[in-house]
Amino acid sequence: MNHIVKKFFLLSFLLSCNSIVAQADYKTEIAHLLEYVKTTECKYIRNGTFHSGPEAVSHIKKKYDYFKNDISSAEDFIRLSATKSTMSGSKYYIKCAGSLKVESGQWLLEELDRYRKKEIK
Repeated sequence: MNHIVKKFFLLSFLLSCNSIVAQADYKTEIAHLLEYVKTTECKYIRNGTFHSGPEAVSHIKKKYDYFKNDISSAEDFIRLSATKSTMSGSKYYIKCAGSLKVESGQWLLEELDRYRKKEIK
């Protein structure tokens, strides 16, 4: 019985460690995405108005703070904080010089994919 209890506590400990690492990972990814938006030369289009990176990240951070309890991944962060207006339902877009505008969610998911691939190497 004592052996089973020890295994149970060890398994519980390992699972909690895995959860802590996963939480740190997604928060690091979110921090990267916020910095990516802040430093971009592209324009963030929200409700038909163009915004600079720093303006966009200020708005996204407010939404992130509001939805923080519902976010458990970088994908949740993108979906809830950086893709559409909660008031109007209008999608956000990104317009970079020399290219067509794209949905902000697509733009951020592509950057998240690049970041993850870089982190694996």
